[in-house]
Amino acid sequence: MSTSTYTVTGMTCGHCVSSVSEEVGEIPGVTAVDVVLETGLLTVTSDGPLDDAAVGAAVAEAGYALA
Repeated sequence: MSTSTYTVTGMTCGHCVSSVSEEVGEIPGVTAVDVVLETGLLTVTSDGPLDDAAVGAAVAEAGYALA
């Protein structure tokens, strides 16, 4: 199991958190996603190595960016 932490910019509400969680959660191998609105922290747990580019693409698909 692997855990990675990122910072997401541009989130302003609970809907933002839901969008990011949903998109990142669809990445193959991801087992858990935790997003904290106040800090912008995104913690992703996966059952193997996590592709940072895939996380960035998922966050972008939700309409936000990684810092």
